[in-house]
Amino acid sequence: MILLVPMSEAEFTAYAAESIPEYAHDKVRSGQWAEADALELSRKGLAEMLPQGVATPDNHLFTLREAEGSVVVGMIWFAVQEQAGRKIAYVYDVGIRPPYQRRGYATEAFAALEGEVRARGLSGVGLHVFGHNPGARALYEKLGYETTNIHMFKKVPRAGDR
Repeated sequence: MILLVPMSEAEFTAYAAESIPEYAHDKVRSGQWAEADALELSRKGLAEMLPQGVATPDNHLFTLREAEGSVVVGMIWFAVQEQAGRKIAYVYDVGIRPPYQRRGYATEAFAALEGEVRARGLSGVGLHVFGHNPGARALYEKLGYETTNIHMFKKVPRAGDR
């Protein structure tokens, strides 16, 4: 069983150091950012979204721990947002550390998240998944998440390109 434990300042510092380059890479891979600008845009984005770190209002960052001990298997971050007149939890990031991937921890983390959402009186959970991450999309679909939007892109060569 997974426990959602509020993230400490030290854990947040470590999370930010890891997540900034990972998010930059995902944005470059998805074609949204140029590689030369990606790290700075990622740093700026995290600072704007979490100006007070773990104390930023309406944002909830958790360390995922095994219930039997103090083993940290990952993290999850959601913000309370309004969508169609209802308050929901919007998952900005979830990560399972590599040694613990493919062992059911993500499924347990989302079950624990749903308990947290119910306890806060929220009406649902929203999230974004990058198109180049079919594993995450398959997980979310298995957990009952429905596709609400799909953005698509086709690269067209410029005149003279081959």
